[in-house]
Amino acid sequence: MDDLTRAEQSERLSVLLGRVAEGDEAAFVCVYEAVSGSVLGVAHAVLRDRAQAEEVAQEVLVEVWRTAGRYRADRGTVRTWVLTMAHRRAVDRVRSVQASTDRERRAARLEAALPEFDEVSEAAMDHEERERVRRCLSSLTEIQRQSVTLAYYRGLTCSEVAQTLSVPLGTVKTRLRDGLLRLRTCLGVST
Repeated sequence: MDDLTRAEQSERLSVLLGRVAEGDEAAFVCVYEAVSGSVLGVAHAVLRDRAQAEEVAQEVLVEVWRTAGRYRADRGTVRTWVLTMAHRRAVDRVRSVQASTDRERRAARLEAALPEFDEVSEAAMDHEERERVRRCLSSLTEIQRQSVTLAYYRGLTCSEVAQTLSVPLGTVKTRLRDGLLRLRTCLGVST
């Protein structure tokens, strides 16, 4: 095809593409050889990635094989038709890659913004549980409540609770045991 004028090349490609539409594989080989370099060049110019450009070129040339019957000479040359497909396919690939990247970024931002657990429900449950404990603590006798509060909320040992309340150690242990048993019953905790 190198010795032919541009018009003759265009006419020859048009005839070959007509044969491709009829399933002529030899004609497709000729069309392929005439346009594949340009198709790859257009795809690479748009994509700037050789591997992606090769994929797009392959897709376009397969599309030429499958859709050769749709070519209309009154709308332009075969080369223009094929290169337009290549350009559109490459632009679609850029948009697809960009959309995928955007989706991944949005998903990452959303994931980073979400707490690892539901803070609102956790806070509500914590509040509800604190209220249950307060109600149950108020059901204890004053001496049981003092012993439990000093031991579990202030972190004092049994000996320190006994010194603080000025009562024998055995008495503090009994008050704590009785108070904790009543709390367990009130909170509905089973052993």
